[in-house]
Amino acid sequence: MRREHIRATTSWRGGPARHDCVLVGTNNEVNCGLDGLAIARVLRFLGFKYRTKYLQCAVVHWFSYVTDSRDPDTGMHIVAPSTNDDGTPDISLIHIDCIFRAAHLIPLYGADFLPREITPHDSYNVFRAFYINKYADHHAFEVA
Repeated sequence: MRREHIRATTSWRGGPARHDCVLVGTNNEVNCGLDGLAIARVLRFLGFKYRTKYLQCAVVHWFSYVTDSRDPDTGMHIVAPSTNDDGTPDISLIHIDCIFRAAHLIPLYGADFLPREITPHDSYNVFRAFYINKYADHHAFEVA
């Protein structure tokens, strides 16, 4: 069995915040490009007791698929951070059992140069669209 670390912390090793992205299993009614898998960014892990059960959950910011098919040049799906009708981020609370695995997103770069102030930790906040990297490892290649 394989184990992954998915991080959601305000400071990673004394540095900037780290909020990893994940593939989330959804029901068959949701239309997404990866056969029932949606993309989300984990903002926080939390647990609470409800009646007699202890529930482990994650607060996530959803991504939506830009197109229904893969990009013809890269063979990867393109996603963008999802917002509600009023422009607020689409954030939900999900059970951690819905998380299928970690996901690696590559920013969709434009034609302009990037400012030097942008660090890898800023990329999820700065860029507007991302490729779902199916070449990150052989597990991702099989899924994405």
